[in-house]
Amino acid sequence: MNSILPSFRDLPSTPTSIAAATRPPPSKASAPTDSPLIFDPTSDIVSSWNHVFLIICIMALFIDPLYFFIPYVGGPACLASDASMGVFITVLRSMADLLYLINMLMKFRTGFIAPNSRVFGKGELVMDAREIALRYLKKDFVIDLAATLPLPQFVIWVLIPTTRNSMTDHANSTIALIVLLQYVPRLFIIFPLNNKIIKTNGILAKTAWAGAAYNLLLYLLASHVLGAIWYLCSIARQFSCWNHECAREHASRTVACIPSFLDCNSLKKPERQYWVNVTSVLTNCDVSNQEVDFKFGMFAAAFTNDVASKNFVVKYLYCFWWGLRNLSSYGQNLNTSIYIWENIFAISICLFGMVLFALLIGNMQTSLQSMTVRIEEWRLKRRDTEEWMRHRQLPEDLQQRVRRFVQYKWLATRGVDEEFIFKSLPLDLRREIQRHLCLSLVRRVPFFSQMDDQLLDAMCERLVSSLSTEGNYIVREDEPVNEMLFIIRGQLESSTTGGGRSGFFNSITLRPGDFCGEELLTWALMPNSTLNLPLSTRTVRAVSEVEAFSLQAEDLQFFAHQFKRLQSKKLQHAFRYYSHQWRTWGACFIQAAWRRFKKRKMAKELMARENSFYYRTSGEEDGYYYNIEDVEEGPDMDSAEGTSTSAMNDSHNHPQLGATVLASRFAKNTMRGSTVTFVDPSADGLKMPKMFKPKEPDFSLDRTKNV
Repeated sequence: MNSILPSFRDLPSTPTSIAAATRPPPSKASAPTDSPLIFDPTSDIVSSWNHVFLIICIMALFIDPLYFFIPYVGGPACLASDASMGVFITVLRSMADLLYLINMLMKFRTGFIAPNSRVFGKGELVMDAREIALRYLKKDFVIDLAATLPLPQFVIWVLIPTTRNSMTDHANSTIALIVLLQYVPRLFIIFPLNNKIIKTNGILAKTAWAGAAYNLLLYLLASHVLGAIWYLCSIARQFSCWNHECAREHASRTVACIPSFLDCNSLKKPERQYWVNVTSVLTNCDVSNQEVDFKFGMFAAAFTNDVASKNFVVKYLYCFWWGLRNLSSYGQNLNTSIYIWENIFAISICLFGMVLFALLIGNMQTSLQSMTVRIEEWRLKRRDTEEWMRHRQLPEDLQQRVRRFVQYKWLATRGVDEEFIFKSLPLDLRREIQRHLCLSLVRRVPFFSQMDDQLLDAMCERLVSSLSTEGNYIVREDEPVNEMLFIIRGQLESSTTGGGRSGFFNSITLRPGDFCGEELLTWALMPNSTLNLPLSTRTVRAVSEVEAFSLQAEDLQFFAHQFKRLQSKKLQHAFRYYSHQWRTWGACFIQAAWRRFKKRKMAKELMARENSFYYRTSGEEDGYYYNIEDVEEGPDMDSAEGTSTSAMNDSHNHPQLGATVLASRFAKNTMRGSTVTFVDPSADGLKMPKMFKPKEPDFSLDRTKNV
């Protein structure tokens, strides 16, 4: 004991610290893990159970009217009950009651949103078991209990057997009364459950076909209930005729008619067999006899077609068809008698049919029309577009291009406004969706494969889908470039005239994985980029239907200033390698250099041939021969002057001194002209236009600022 309690020396001095030190540690029983299980009303489990329980409630409403088919005409002027049918219906009803009980237990463990917390947002979720139980007991417990109690089973298997003097008609009336009374709370359960599902999920059915099937099922349920009530009323009307005629015979004392004779349990009694042979009840209650005073009205079909004595399947199908036919036609084909309750029933059929047809069939039509609402909207937009083009008198080629674009956009998006959907989502969810949709497609672009995931994620957030049809111009030469396009599907034709220079034209085909508008990236990478957008050096036109992603100018400028990795040498070299503008500039530069080389070589060869021919003709006239190779080896001025001096020193050995001096001077002038570049006038037409090198960003200023 002393080892467990703390000593006074170990206790703190202050009262607060003493209370904290002596406070017992929290027990594991008070931990949240051991608290009773409480479900969130918006969780998937509760939502799935609500959908399942809604179907169970509808099936239970189908089961209860089956009790009306238990009585049948078992012989001449007598009613009987189908015991095997009663057992089968009781089993189904007991299973439904068990599921109703499970739903009650679920409600004791399902939280709710506090009503006073719904001022802003979703509201505060109450998960306290006591508060949940008190709220349920005050609100829905009584209705759920009334719907769950097994009253028909109690009447059939307990109440009726204990009442020995109960006749068949009394039992049928009791069962019908109990079923109809319990049908009301079961209907009250369906409608709040339906609204709860809609409030939680926004919709009752995920697809239009499911919504249409649900409304059709409710309409068939109403027909099923109406047919069962009509059958039970027909049996009651027949029994009323038998009872009336029996009472009249008994009052006239002509034949001893006992009410127990109308029960099929008395078929084997001798007095009952004698009564059947002498009574007029069968004749006066025969539906086919037109001379009888008793009128069956709209219930006559149950006996003229001998429905009341058939097996369950035949009986049920005929009654279901009767209810569906008269509910759909609002009871217009009914032939009623002057019996007051029969006319009230006919009026109820007419009103009930109109309400159900307007409500359920209207909802079913709305669900089915929602499947084609996009098509109808697209048809109206297309009609408006056609009227606008005719009103503005657009040329036929422009009209065809507009039609192709509208058709292609419909095939690509199915009329869904993707921008509206994206803007309604939170930022993080938009980022994940963009990454899922764009990342795999962006990686197809070779230039993007050099970037890391962080930069690609940032680009995926700002990428916008772009659609172009055949013949559309993306950008024209010398126009401002406002977006950079990355091709996913289709082909583009990119051409340039070198700024409008005559004799120059270059055209390439851009395929999936290529991009255009690279002038915008060069402009964005410049530290001192202005607000003026760069001009396009090429004309880009769609050769086929093109699907692409585009980056706007402000987005590229944001990436250039936010991510310095775009300014790395590796990405710059990758950009130059995959840029068709740089490839075109390199090809034109190599081609111009090669042509200049070929031109200089041709000029040199032509000059050598002319000099050789000139010296050869001059040497023949003067008696001297010059070797052109010796001239090319010494083209400078000093060698020419040396040749002239040596010729003058030897002038006494040669008779034509003056001719020698003139020849040396001419040779000197010729050698001086060989150092000048020869320009062929005929080569002016072959002059290659200058192809400007694409501008490179100068990062020295940015580094100086950072330093």
